Amino acid sequence: MVERSGLDEGVFAKNLRTDFEEVVLDTEIARLSYDARYKIVHHEFRSFVHGHALREVLEAGLDLFRARGACKWLSDDRGNGPITTADAEWALHQWAPRVIAAGWKYWSVVLPEKVLGQMNMRRKIETYSKLGIVAQGFTELEEARAWLRAQ
Repeated sequence: MVERSGLDEGVFAKNLRTDFEEVVLDTEIARLSYDARYKIVHHEFRSFVHGHALREVLEAGLDLFRARGACKWLSDDRGNGPITTADAEWALHQWAPRVIAAGWKYWSVVLPEKVLGQMNMRRKIETYSKLGIVAQGFTELEEARAWLRAQ
């Protein structure tokens, strides 16, 4: 389990709600929310995220899957770069089995703007598809959201 102390103090305590979306984390580098209508966990990486900060967002998303019965993840990675080998290994071997067990079935990815990041995420989509996740990459957020809502 990742300790939640590396991001701005209090970001988890200040849950913001709209009619359908609950924002559970909002910092300069990342935002994490939950859409109760469609059972979608949605992260937005606003800049390169790695190590503790990445793991903190993924663990918070896992908590939402467990607490709310989510089954879909929308990754807006336009601002992110390539995932480090250490983070990729952690996600695949430590995090993925737990989030899949919690009900993860569908994954929509808005690809990073940089080509290296796009190549990296396309490999991740392929890897997670082999684990049984129905995954698709997109260049536009609204296309990614619409596809995920239709699942």
